[in-house]
Amino acid sequence: MTTPFHHEPGAVPPPQCPAHNLDIGPGGLRRLYGPEAENNPAGLYDKLRAEHGTVAPVLLHGDVPAWLVLGHSENLHLTRTPSQFSRDSRRWRALQDGSVAPDHPLAPIFTWQPVCVFADGAKHERQRGAVTDSMERIDTRGVRRHINRFSNRLVNDFCEKGTADLVSQFAEHLPMMVMCAIFGMPEEYDERLVQAARDMTRGTETAVASNAHVVAVLTRLVERRRAEPAHDFASWLVEHPATMTDIEVVEHLRLILIAAYESTANLIANVLRMVLTDPRFRARLSGGHMTVPEAVEQTLWDEPPFTAVFGRWAVGDTELGGQQIKAGDALLVGIAPANTDPAVRPDLGADMGGNRAHLAFSRRPPRVPGTGHRPRHRRCRRRRAPDASARPGTRAWGRANCAGSATSCPAIWSSCR
Repeated sequence: MTTPFHHEPGAVPPPQCPAHNLDIGPGGLRRLYGPEAENNPAGLYDKLRAEHGTVAPVLLHGDVPAWLVLGHSENLHLTRTPSQFSRDSRRWRALQDGSVAPDHPLAPIFTWQPVCVFADGAKHERQRGAVTDSMERIDTRGVRRHINRFSNRLVNDFCEKGTADLVSQFAEHLPMMVMCAIFGMPEEYDERLVQAARDMTRGTETAVASNAHVVAVLTRLVERRRAEPAHDFASWLVEHPATMTDIEVVEHLRLILIAAYESTANLIANVLRMVLTDPRFRARLSGGHMTVPEAVEQTLWDEPPFTAVFGRWAVGDTELGGQQIKAGDALLVGIAPANTDPAVRPDLGADMGGNRAHLAFSRRPPRVPGTGHRPRHRRCRRRRAPDASARPGTRAWGRANCAGSATSCPAIWSSCR
């Protein structure tokens, strides 16, 4: 089988080389990081689709090769066929031959842990069962109260000022406040935990240290709940009949915390940005032609919380989308490009209300605590600052790594209730 990966991973130009920051890497492959990937991901996906079709070879940080799956049906096949594409990152050839170092910027994402997302078969079902059973015990009315209380607390901090960055002062904090309450560790909520959760999935030089901070916080929580169980999510995992070890519990708490936090924070930021900066979107919402849940659904199509998810490795030599995939190759679930696949969405301007075939939550419905209450933050903002609008002349959009969210959303308003 042939492969487009002819270079040695990590063989990047030195920093002083003019080619260092270009969007094309060794072998002529496009980088899934850097200026173009962060500032114009849609344009990058269009180029990859035109050059390679529904599955494209790309380069990750350090110019490590991987496959980005662009097609909607190909992504469904990727996630539905564990016999061909495993969740176990230990199969990754780049890890086996040492091409990817333990301190790689994406290590917090791909490093194998004893959690359900890295397991297949019976082990996956056992661990996932513990998680879903514990989620079923969450009191949704209690989650609603948390959202209302914390939303108002955050808005109170800036409402009278008439201006705020709704990402850094609201969207980045609300999900963490709610998740800490659900987990049973409200005392652990602080700015450091918020920034560590934000940083650990961004492919930065500090991502590994940020991951270590989050793990330390959760380890303390599990130790407390082993000694003193309470009516909270951490205790339910500790006491579940699946009898998970402390390490398994900590790693599943980390998985759920980051998945819930990142997806919700990004979605809140994207909905706010779209409502405040897109006149047509805002007019339809204000005029009653679109409900808040429909606005969220449209955003999940146009600007999903994650653009791609790193999480499948080829079990053996196979074919996908006309590309020859070798055993041990890494594949990324291309959420954003799948949502714009011409095969399922030929008109990108079409209203997608009521259509839930997007891959914003991969191939399954979301099972994140509080998912059903995401629109409530929007109602709070409309009630407290009804004339809010984006501050003119400010940058309000950007991306980092595989997360798709507004990095800032400066807003102004004249009245506050």
